[in-house]
Amino acid sequence: MFNAENIWKSPQLPTLPAVAVRLLEISKNPETELNEIVDLIKTDPAITARILQATNSSFFSFNTKINSIERAVTLLGTTVITSLSLSFSLADESMSQGPMQAFYRDYWKQSIINAVAGEIIGKRCQPGLECEFFMASLLVDIGRLAMLKTISREYYPVLVTYESQERQLFEVEHEFLGLDHSLVSYKLIEKWGLPDSMLHGIRLQHFSTETLFEELTPGKHVMEAAIVLSNAVGDYFNSSSSGLAIQRIRELASHFFGIQGVEVDRYLEEVHQRIEAAGNLFDVDMSDIVSPSEIMSQANQQLLELTMRARSETLQASEQKKQFEREKQLLVCQNEVLQQKATIDTLTGSYNRAFFDEALQGKVHEASDRSMPICVIFCDIDKFKLLNDTFGHKFGDDVLRQFADVFRRNLRTADIFCRYGGEEFVVIVHRPTEKGVEKLTERIRNAIEQENFMHLGQRVPVTASFGTATMMPGRQDYDCGEEILKQADEALYQSKENGRNQAHHRCLINTQERELIKAVNNLKFSRWLVSREILDIMTISRILLQVPPDQRSLGEMAVDFKMMDYEQVDQLANAQKSCPRKRIGDMAVEMGFLTMENLHLLLCWQCEPPDRLMNSMTANNLFSAKRSRELYSEYQKSTMSTLVLT
Repeated sequence: MFNAENIWKSPQLPTLPAVAVRLLEISKNPETELNEIVDLIKTDPAITARILQATNSSFFSFNTKINSIERAVTLLGTTVITSLSLSFSLADESMSQGPMQAFYRDYWKQSIINAVAGEIIGKRCQPGLECEFFMASLLVDIGRLAMLKTISREYYPVLVTYESQERQLFEVEHEFLGLDHSLVSYKLIEKWGLPDSMLHGIRLQHFSTETLFEELTPGKHVMEAAIVLSNAVGDYFNSSSSGLAIQRIRELASHFFGIQGVEVDRYLEEVHQRIEAAGNLFDVDMSDIVSPSEIMSQANQQLLELTMRARSETLQASEQKKQFEREKQLLVCQNEVLQQKATIDTLTGSYNRAFFDEALQGKVHEASDRSMPICVIFCDIDKFKLLNDTFGHKFGDDVLRQFADVFRRNLRTADIFCRYGGEEFVVIVHRPTEKGVEKLTERIRNAIEQENFMHLGQRVPVTASFGTATMMPGRQDYDCGEEILKQADEALYQSKENGRNQAHHRCLINTQERELIKAVNNLKFSRWLVSREILDIMTISRILLQVPPDQRSLGEMAVDFKMMDYEQVDQLANAQKSCPRKRIGDMAVEMGFLTMENLHLLLCWQCEPPDRLMNSMTANNLFSAKRSRELYSEYQKSTMSTLVLT
C-alpha cells in the first residue's frame, strides 16, 4: 500500500530559494520600497537575468528594450516581479532531462495554459492584479510536479494509464495511490504561506460544479473560481478529456463570470493566442497546442459518445436497480420480522425485557458521558392476579394489550416503553426533569384509572402503581443501571404498601448536581423560546425530539469554541487517569481551564445544540429560515451577555 509520507519526507520535494521566500515575505508589507525589491533580486543573478529576459519578451510587449533590473521592477511592479521570481525558481529546478522528461514537459504545458487562463480572468475581473491570478493558476497543479520529483517510480504507471484512457488524472491517482495531486498542491502552498484564497481554490479544483456553486459565491470568491476555471481550461487544451473539460468550462464561466455562448469561444481563443508568449517565459515549446476550434470537434465527439454511453448504462443500471430494490425489500421484510421477534413483546406490541436491558445501558453511557440525568418509571397493574382469577386469562391478556395502548398514548415518541415481565412495565424517560417526570407519571396513572376496560359489556376498574427513580451517573459510572432499577422498584413497592393507584418518586440527584442541571437548562435555546412566549411547551417538546445531541466530546467542543486549546485537553486527559470517575468538566474548572459558566454553556450546547434546533424550526415550518436565524442570533446575544454579567 502506498505511503504518502514518502512524498512529504522526500529531499526532492520542491522548495523555494531564499530569494523567492524573502520576496514573498516583504511583498506582503505595503510599506516595502522598490529599492528593497531590487536589492534582493540582485543577490540572485539567475533570477535577475530571467526577469530582464521576461520584461523584454513578447509576453509584456514593451516598446523599448529594458536594460536594468531597476527599470524592470518599476515597470512591472512588486506583485508581478514576486510572481515571476517564484515561478522561475520552480521552473528552473524542475526541468528534467531524464526518462521522465516528457511528463515534466506535459506538466509545464498545462501549468502555463492554466496561468494564462487565470491571468485573462484576472484582467477581466480585477484589473491590475492579473499577475496574482497568473501565479495562482500556475501553481494549482504543483502537486503533480512534487509527485514527479519524489515518487517517480510509483507515479509512472499512473501517468501511463492516464495518457492511454479518457479519464481524469485525479481519478487514476486515487485508484493507484489513494490520493491525488490537489492534496499535495494544497500542502505545499500551505507550507509556503501563500494566500488562503489560493489554498481554497486548489482544494476545490476537482469538486463537482454542484458543490462549487454551493461553496463559492460569484463576485466574492473570484480568485478561487478563477483557479478552478483555469484548471478546466488546461484540461481542455492539454488532456484527452476535452469533452468533459468544455462542459465544465461553460458551466463555471457562466455561473461565476457571466461568460456565455460565443464569449466562451472568444475567451479560449484569447488563451490560445497568449500561450506561446507565456511558454517562451519558461523556455517551454507550446507550438503543438492546437487551436480551440480544432479541439472542439474532438470534444463534441467525446460528449456524444459519453451521452450515448450514459444512456445505455442508465437503462442497464435501471433494470439492475429494480432487481436490487426487489431483493433489498425482501431482505428488509425478513430482517424486520426477525428484529420484531427479538425485541418486541408479541402480546402488547411494546419492547421486551431484552431490548430494555440494552437500551438502559446505552442511556446510562450517554448520561454518564454528557453529565445528564436519567430516569426510569416502574409500573405494576394493581391486583392483576385477581383480575385473571375472576374474569379469566383471556380478559387478562386483553387488559395487558389495552393497558400498553394507554401507556403509549401518553408518552413521547422518544420515551422507551417496555414490558418488563408479567404485568410489570417500565419506561426510560427522554431528557427527564423532576417536575416533568412527576407530571408524566400522574398523567399516565390518571389515564389508566379513567380507561374503560370492558368485560361482557361491563366496565372493570383497573388501576396501576408507579415508582420512579432519577439520578445523574458519575463519569464512567456505567454500572448504575441496576441501582436506578432497584430504587424505582422500591418506590413502586412503597406505592403498593400505601394503598396502590399512586406514584412515589426517588430523586438521587444531590444538591450540586441539581444546581448544575438547573444552570444548564436555563441556558437552553428551547427554554429561551418558551420564556419569551415565542413557542409553547408542547410545540418545543415536539420539535426537540428531532434534535439529536452533539456527538463531540466536551474537550472537542471547548477547543472548537476557543475556550480551551489542545494542550489543555491533553493535560486534562493525563490528569483524569488518576481520577477516572471524575467528570472532565469539573476537572477543567478546578484546573482553571474553564469557568463554571463556560462549562454550563458547553453542557447545554452538547445536550441541545441550538443551531440544530434552529434548523428544525425551519424544517417544521414554524418560522422562515431568516426568522429562525434572527431568533438564534438574539438567543446567542442574550446568552453571551448573561455569561459576561455573571
